[in-house]
Amino acid sequence: MKIMPLEQRGISTSRIILGCMPFGGGWNKEPITQDHIKEAEKAVDAALSIGVTMFDHADIYTMGKAEETFGRILKNRPDLREQIVIQSKCGIRLKDDISPERFDFSKEHILKTVEGSLKRLGVDYLDVLLLHRPDPLMEPEEVAEALGKLKASGKVRYFGVSNMSVAQIKFLQQAMPDQIAVNQIEMSLARLDWVDQSVYVNQKAGVSTNFSEGLMEYSQMEKIQLQAWGPLAQGKFSGKSLENEPERFRNTANLVGEMAKDKETTVESIVLGWLMKHPARIQPVIGTVNEERIKACDDAERQSQLMTREEWYKLYHSARENQAK
Repeated sequence: MKIMPLEQRGISTSRIILGCMPFGGGWNKEPITQDHIKEAEKAVDAALSIGVTMFDHADIYTMGKAEETFGRILKNRPDLREQIVIQSKCGIRLKDDISPERFDFSKEHILKTVEGSLKRLGVDYLDVLLLHRPDPLMEPEEVAEALGKLKASGKVRYFGVSNMSVAQIKFLQQAMPDQIAVNQIEMSLARLDWVDQSVYVNQKAGVSTNFSEGLMEYSQMEKIQLQAWGPLAQGKFSGKSLENEPERFRNTANLVGEMAKDKETTVESIVLGWLMKHPARIQPVIGTVNEERIKACDDAERQSQLMTREEWYKLYHSARENQAK
């Protein structure tokens, strides 16, 4: 069986990632409570119970509280660190009294951010560090210098990006000795530009996209792990009210429900299984603290293996009904 690009690089990890963005309460400066910690720990345990061993963070998630909450869990359970893969991101600077929200891939900011993440998480190293969305002012050589220092010091093992095009990845890669290992982008049954990959088709269909044409093929050739954020499409096909959504989403939700019933599985496993069937071996990042929703994803990998080509295309055509063919 084909293995994931991260596994090919020697990182033993799960097919599904738990996104930790909701950890720690709201996006504010209110203190972390014991309830927040208990909620996050239950989510972590639910993830571990279905074989999830990779956890996704970013320095900005709930303004740093997500990493700090996870760090408190690790402090109480120190043996857990070596059983899991921790990924975090840097590069987004939130709006403050001085400046608007912006990106910062400067050497100083990257190094400072990683130190902050390590401190909040209470760990000595990150398994993976991603540059969080593209920075228009990026200087590849400066980025490479910062990442090289992190690698040499043992503070980060592997590096990646998020939401970058083929050209942006190549532009950065030419300055880096280490190969980019990950690209995290939005992919789901509701967001199909990653499948269509045609700027012409998407413009004709009226679909706004920044998805780079050829990214799927390039990623597979270069062994870049594609990670999907928003893979459950905010519940559009797994229980969310679709009163104000397009008819194609309502039809697809019904189809997903029928397939789940026929296969005696969950709607979440069908939706994720559809995504995971792609030969790029996509890793979905499920961002929730709901234990039951996490556990409902348990059967996703098996469903990806059982799903026929006909079923895959049936869901695909249902989700893009009435768009340009």
